[in-house]
Amino acid sequence: MPHDTPLISTIVGGLVLAFIFGAFAHRLRMPPLVGYLIAGVLVGPHTPGYVADQSLAPELAEIGVILLMFGVGLHFSLKDLLSVRGIAVPGAIAQIAFATLLGWGLGAFMGWPTGGSLVFGLALSVASTVVLLKALQERRLVETERGRIAVGWLIVEDLAMVLALVLIPAAASIGGEGHAPVEPLSAGLSRLFGLDLGIGGMIAMTLVKVALFVALMLVFGRKLIPWTMHRIAHTGSRELFRLGVLAIALGVAFGAAKLFGVSLALGAFFAGMVLAESELSHRAAQESLPLRDAFAVLFFVSVGMLFDPNILIDKPLPILATIFIIVIGKSVAALLIVLAFKKPLGTALTISASLGQIGEFSFILAALGVELGLLPGEGRDLILAGAIISIILNPLLFFLCDRMRPLFEGAKREDVVADPAAADAIATQEETPAEDDEVHPTALGGHAILVGYGRVGSIVGQNLKSSATPFLVIEDSDKRIGELKAQGIETLMGNAVARETLDLANLSGARSIAIAIPNAFEACRIAEQARSVNPSILIVARAHSDAEVDELKHYGADTVIMGEREIALGMVDRLGQVHHESVPYEDGHGPDTIIPADDPPPQRE
Repeated sequence: MPHDTPLISTIVGGLVLAFIFGAFAHRLRMPPLVGYLIAGVLVGPHTPGYVADQSLAPELAEIGVILLMFGVGLHFSLKDLLSVRGIAVPGAIAQIAFATLLGWGLGAFMGWPTGGSLVFGLALSVASTVVLLKALQERRLVETERGRIAVGWLIVEDLAMVLALVLIPAAASIGGEGHAPVEPLSAGLSRLFGLDLGIGGMIAMTLVKVALFVALMLVFGRKLIPWTMHRIAHTGSRELFRLGVLAIALGVAFGAAKLFGVSLALGAFFAGMVLAESELSHRAAQESLPLRDAFAVLFFVSVGMLFDPNILIDKPLPILATIFIIVIGKSVAALLIVLAFKKPLGTALTISASLGQIGEFSFILAALGVELGLLPGEGRDLILAGAIISIILNPLLFFLCDRMRPLFEGAKREDVVADPAAADAIATQEETPAEDDEVHPTALGGHAILVGYGRVGSIVGQNLKSSATPFLVIEDSDKRIGELKAQGIETLMGNAVARETLDLANLSGARSIAIAIPNAFEACRIAEQARSVNPSILIVARAHSDAEVDELKHYGADTVIMGEREIALGMVDRLGQVHHESVPYEDGHGPDTIIPADDPPPQRE
């Protein structure tokens, strides 16, 4: 067996270093994304030591882009966008235009061509989906008004960047600045009929092909793809289902690029968006998540490989200007735009902090610009440096906004307190909780805490509700939170692993906690914290294996239900009703006696 295996060494080197530095970044309370980028810098050609294969890494990164955009499509919610379209759509467009103008001005000042400056500006205008959603979830703001506006704003930015990925190659092919391939359909028409379509015609032809692809996906894809996934699901093979999800994501992306000339990212996005309408979308997202995460990590590692750290020494002023545009320029623009729509200051500060960084789409645009010969390598390095530094600074930006909010609101209250009418208005606002107020601790006591509201948790929750047991649900799914609120069930948005979330649920005053999530690792951490805070609390959890049962009991769980064992006991119970009046059953954890039902067994036909 040959030992020269560049593919294996690139994957292993990238993933191992990404894990090490990602864990280190998490330890420092920074997004793991920062660690992935630093790992890429270390295996890149600009630093000493091991150098990953420079030809394989971009292809692995392309798979990461496909799966990343497929995931974005799976979570694309037109309903959420429409609920805040009045501010998210015009606000995002105005903010993109302002940030692009600033980036274009910096590029022009540095002597770059117009096309490269515009690509640079666009790359600085769009925030990272991963960083923004993580920041909102950690602060339990996703379900508030400010959270919905920020997410809707992000969706508009993503759609604008998807459109940019389509238009940039078409414009570069005729702009004279890059070396993109000429659009084949318009080139063929020019040869046959001698027509010079110009830039407008070239872009029009590209949009026609994109429209044709979109129409095929919406007319045939939205029926064929869900039907295919349902047929695969009925086979009962989890392996085939997972393979089918990946085949659809990669196949549609590759076919869209080859047949319609659109980007791989756009094809993957529409594949995910079409599949999102299926009832199996949640399962598809779960099955594709491990591979999606792995290749997304390789994508960030490959991006880091392109970064030359020497630019921090050679170009300090351009880097400071880039960071100023990302962290200050975008944030101030978003703040003023939100205030112009007469939204509360807290909402404006949250959105401005959320957008003060760049990420995935910025990397994609930078790579595309360099590939087309529009953006110089220096511009790509500035974008990468701006991304790394802005992501590191983003938690500090949130901290500053949280500190500034009470000061500004206090000053505003002092300015208007002399006006009786204004004072009455403020009092009314304080008496009536605003829609976007932060989550407050529960007032329940002696209650039950239910962690997770999936297939298991929903059954537990409905029984608690029907028995009039006071309880609340801790859940991190936006859709489930909305359903629970519609039913009048008290909820907490967040991850129960976080101590702050459990404190808001009044863990010390609860009588029981039911951990209904399937992740045993997180369940153990929740059980451990619950036992340390409230030694007398009843802890009930679920498991999928004997090892998980033992682990959960070790961390303080009183009762652990293993699904497979309960299914087996139920089947033995039913069989015992037919074949025996009673039957002892050994399950490896002590004998159980199956009690026959009062109803007589059914007669055979």
